[in-house]
Amino acid sequence: MHDIWQYLPGIVLAYSAFLLAIASPGPNILAVIGTSMSIGRGSGVALALGVALGSFCWALLTAFGLTALLASYSPALTAIKIAGGAYLLWLSYKSFKAAASAHDIEPTLLKGATFGYRAFFMRGLAVQTTNPKAALAWIAIISLGLEEHAPWWVGCSIVIGTTILSIVIHCVYAIAFSTSTMVRLYSKARRWIQSALGAFFAFAGFKLLTSRL
Repeated sequence: MHDIWQYLPGIVLAYSAFLLAIASPGPNILAVIGTSMSIGRGSGVALALGVALGSFCWALLTAFGLTALLASYSPALTAIKIAGGAYLLWLSYKSFKAAASAHDIEPTLLKGATFGYRAFFMRGLAVQTTNPKAALAWIAIISLGLEEHAPWWVGCSIVIGTTILSIVIHCVYAIAFSTSTMVRLYSKARRWIQSALGAFFAFAGFKLLTSRL
């Protein structure tokens, strides 16, 4: 790992992309918030941990799938980075569009959810692992940190780091957003947050598309 400094900027950029991606509540986050507010923090945390485990599964499959692909066919990195960069630019567009929208976040409760912690955990896992958009998101995130001939520990570092972030941030949502007061505070800052996300995703997408292949 003597060449860690060569890959560290890409790893940090991947962490940043993941962290900012979940800073903007999507359907899974809104379900966590809604469950915490309607059922209780315990149920919200259980759902959050299920979502985090689902994120880990996607990260693991994507990181090692791309690593194996690049090991056998390195030119595929060009197509991967183009796809990842295009998706990040799409996220940038969606973030700016959300910032311009007058709609506030609307916490939701998953339909058919039972009241057992295990049930909420499994529901979170199922929702995240069956989300087709997660594949595109993880290709974009992982490709930010991967380079041709990157050693195995680069992918491991991204998977482990994003998993830790996923557990912490999802649980923070479940605990902090269990009250309507926090939701209102977030709503007031929503447009600034979405605008910042749009700027970052545009930067990351442009960087990925113009990086040396």
